[in-house]
Amino acid sequence: MLIFVGLMLWVTFVYAGPQQAQIDSWAKFIAYVNDDKVELDSVRIEPGYVYATMKDGVKGFENKKHVYVNTTDATAIYQKQLADLNVPYSAKAWIPSFWSQLLLGLAPILIIVLLLWFFISRSMRSAGGGPGGMIGNFGKSKHKLRTRDSVSVTFDDVAGIDEAKEELTEIVEFLKNPSRFTKLGGRIPRGVLLEGLPGCGKTLLAKAIAGEADVPFFSISGSDFVEMFVGVGASRVRDLFKQAKENSPCIIFLDEIDAVGRRRGGGFTTGGHDEREQTLNAILVEMDGFEANDQVIVVAATNRVDVLDPALTRPGRFDRQVAVSLPDVVGRKKILEVHARKVKMSPDVDLERVARGTPMFSGADLAAIINEAAIIATMSEKDHIELHDLEEARDKIRWGREHRSRRVEEQDRILTAYHEAGHATVQALLEDADPLHKVTIIPRGPMGGATFSLPEKDRMGYGRKYLDATLRVLCGGRIAELKKTGESSSGASMDIKMLTRYARSMVLDWGMSKRLGFINYSGEENRESLMADKDYSEETARIIDEEIKAIIDDAYTDTERLIEANWDNVVAIAEALLRYETLQNDDVERIMRGELLDKPTVADLLSAESSSDQGQTPSAPAAPDEEPDTGLGGMMPHPA
Repeated sequence: MLIFVGLMLWVTFVYAGPQQAQIDSWAKFIAYVNDDKVELDSVRIEPGYVYATMKDGVKGFENKKHVYVNTTDATAIYQKQLADLNVPYSAKAWIPSFWSQLLLGLAPILIIVLLLWFFISRSMRSAGGGPGGMIGNFGKSKHKLRTRDSVSVTFDDVAGIDEAKEELTEIVEFLKNPSRFTKLGGRIPRGVLLEGLPGCGKTLLAKAIAGEADVPFFSISGSDFVEMFVGVGASRVRDLFKQAKENSPCIIFLDEIDAVGRRRGGGFTTGGHDEREQTLNAILVEMDGFEANDQVIVVAATNRVDVLDPALTRPGRFDRQVAVSLPDVVGRKKILEVHARKVKMSPDVDLERVARGTPMFSGADLAAIINEAAIIATMSEKDHIELHDLEEARDKIRWGREHRSRRVEEQDRILTAYHEAGHATVQALLEDADPLHKVTIIPRGPMGGATFSLPEKDRMGYGRKYLDATLRVLCGGRIAELKKTGESSSGASMDIKMLTRYARSMVLDWGMSKRLGFINYSGEENRESLMADKDYSEETARIIDEEIKAIIDDAYTDTERLIEANWDNVVAIAEALLRYETLQNDDVERIMRGELLDKPTVADLLSAESSSDQGQTPSAPAAPDEEPDTGLGGMMPHPA
């Protein structure tokens, strides 16, 4: 910048030139005065010079109106001559200055330079993250410093993961009162690794620590360590731990640590410098260098603990590994209660029923259910969230939105109805399968219809009876539609995929094949290899294929016999689905007992609503054995 300004000054000085014109002699100046070409009030006499300003339009002085004449030091002579001509002169008349002309010429350039300096310096500060500029701050840590005042989440907002909360409560207590633990010789844990599936509450727990502990809380993501320049990640690690030690006692939270903490020597490196490994080495060294009185605790979160380097997860670095698992039915109810406090919930809503109907849902999924239910109730102009809104929100999050406006051909409706009736019949007949919740032929997400179950309990594992029943339920849809239409369709693609996945896991992972025995053939999940390796021979591979096919064939054959023996129930449920579109578990049980459903159809409800709006008497519901003619291709709006 200084060189640039200097060059501009030099150019102005050389090329701008003086802004004054010199008159050769005093006689010529007097002649201009006599011809009234000189501004009389502008004449100024100085030793050796007489200055003046020419009037506008004087020939030869169009560009330079200011003139001067070289004189002797005897100014009295020139003063007398001007007095004789009645020309006033003044000591305050304008005297042209080189520096004033220079500043006037440089003013636009200086303004541009100052604007450029302002914008460039501001962008460099923002890019570098500090007063040192962009280049000087690449090695600075990008952490966020949080305190109890800046975080509104506490342990009261964390539910469903009581064991994890208790372990972190010990950490907070240690930071608040370390002497209580050290008096028996114990030392502070150096690191806590939170591990669990996405959405289970790892980051929420970290925020709760910041809300509970009255200590500085440094938060940073694993990806923030690595930049385009080599060595930046390690430098940021050192800077982060340096600032943490200066502010101890404190907590460092490393979110998604698997971004830099993966196992070294995985085989994907090209032989050059590995920035990620250098960053990991810096973390290992810094955590190993903690003193007993540092009072700095590192809390890390990941959902891929299997790929972390063993040196990172050993005791002494991460002394505790806290499993943040999916909540059970009790935990789900507590999580729903926490989020229900923020919305207007109807008093008759049974959150325990919602919790039972959401197995394998994470805390984030449950929070989304409450939010979606609030949106659904708002769009329906309700004053409170009802149970129906919660169930619709659950189905929407897990399987997608209902497509009630989609026009479906009658042949496709019949195919879908018999497909779902096959699933529902088998699921209702098998005691070891999950209880049936409802069945519908309304398209939802990518599916043309769906059969929903309501598990009675959370399953930590799968028994052979339950798996056999599930396989048969999956086969029921294809068999029913094949018996009705005489041809197969692509509607069973998801059933086939799940069927194959279950059967493969039974053989490869769970040792449920008599021919293969109690052996795992699937190998390690965390292999870092471009080509999948097999730890068994070609003969074993052939037996694996045969066993998988045998399990599926047995399930398919048994389901065929079951549907053949209960075909009347399948037909009755399918016809009811064509009429009502959605059947609850109670409806299915009544149909299988041979009873008739006397509830109004969707067309009846629409007709009644239309008649009510027009002030007419609603027409009587159609008889159960009559097929309503809606003219909508079978797809009718929701009764609500």
